[in-house]
Amino acid sequence: MHIHILGICGTFMGGLAVLAKEAGHRVTGCDANVYPPMSTQLEAQGIELIQGFGPEQIALNPDLYVIGNVVSRGNPLVEEILNRSLPYMSGPQWIGEHILRNKWVLAVAGTHGKTTTSAMLAWILEDAGYSPGFLIGGVPLNFGVSARLSGATDSDFFVIEADEYDTAFFDKRSKFVHYHAKTAVMNNLEYDHADIFPDIGAIETQFHHLVRTVPGVGRLVVNGDEASLKRVMKRGCWSEHESFGASDQVNWSMLEHQDGNFDVVFNGEPVGTVQWGLTGRHNRSNALAAIAAARHVGVPVAQAAESLTRFDNVKRRMEVRGVVNGVTVYDDFAHHPTAIATTVGGLRQKIGQEGRILAVLEPRSNTMKLGAMKDALPGSLKEADLVFGFGSQQALGWSLADALKPLGAIAHSFDQLDFLVNAIVQAAQPGDHILVMSNGGFGGVHQRLLEALAK
Repeated sequence: MHIHILGICGTFMGGLAVLAKEAGHRVTGCDANVYPPMSTQLEAQGIELIQGFGPEQIALNPDLYVIGNVVSRGNPLVEEILNRSLPYMSGPQWIGEHILRNKWVLAVAGTHGKTTTSAMLAWILEDAGYSPGFLIGGVPLNFGVSARLSGATDSDFFVIEADEYDTAFFDKRSKFVHYHAKTAVMNNLEYDHADIFPDIGAIETQFHHLVRTVPGVGRLVVNGDEASLKRVMKRGCWSEHESFGASDQVNWSMLEHQDGNFDVVFNGEPVGTVQWGLTGRHNRSNALAAIAAARHVGVPVAQAAESLTRFDNVKRRMEVRGVVNGVTVYDDFAHHPTAIATTVGGLRQKIGQEGRILAVLEPRSNTMKLGAMKDALPGSLKEADLVFGFGSQQALGWSLADALKPLGAIAHSFDQLDFLVNAIVQAAQPGDHILVMSNGGFGGVHQRLLEALAK
């Protein structure tokens, strides 16, 4: 089958393209915004990319158009597909029908930590010899790719990052309802995606749709600290379920060490120890969820904990891009205020109070552009020593400078990349940590900073 993917450079659709190619299909695709790491990964797979959504792509004559949720009505290629009554399908539906059918699906949902937890879970299964397939919204460094059908052997297991964002312009359900998970992790649930959800109650409804799809022989692994997820579960649950967190009565908890390592505790009994180099309580919580999910498919807890000592994290999750003249530059995907606060806090815990954190933020998500989270930005950046924001009022629809005013003199905002880079380099001193946070390419600012620092 020849499939042509609209919106192929998104993390999900790019992973779909890799899976389809591995499954023996001919794959082509198009997008308006092409940037690494996904464009690099697709080109390495020999997948032809076309810039833009021109209606002339109809001449490719594929058997099926797979349409990403970045594409909406009015798109010239979509309009041509509809006018000609050509066959089309959403990405999640295609994955569900062509990849996940007859698999034991382990799905990881939540506002934060989906990518990291999915990567941890896939690595635990890999290290245990399960050779899982996976589709993750980032590139796990243990694997080097964001998606594969299976490992060394044909596996019955598949790990998927289960996004609550809507499926396509013609299907407004969350993506994860298409996956029919047997093991489902619900990591956390906060308000996000203000462009499609009016309030947190609407997101809770979608999460309960996920609960409804898990079979009776399946298992839900649920963050017991989250009031929102407690409300979701109160709506009804028809599967086994286990909880994790710091609250009383949870099944899974941890005893944290000062060095970031921790003991895994199940129903009050220590059952394993994780010794690793990752920072932040959020990562320890992600690990707890991954260990609990892996146990459902038969991986002993002590073995899963030992596997995580060799977990190398995910590209663009506190990834060190370089060190120049004593200044370290990091790349991180954080873009929601909670994720920003967690990322900055994790770095602060790692470096202590001696080193300075220069936080560099590009608020570019749809939620950020709507201004729904702008008032939370100052609080999320309070552990940084200096803050550099990038974004014009024209692009955002609100003033970034005004939003950052509560931070006082430590905050600076720019709408031109050259001025931003120059200001950061002028401020940087040996021993500083420049933490760049964006869910996009950010104009290649990481490399530009490294080059400017070297001069």
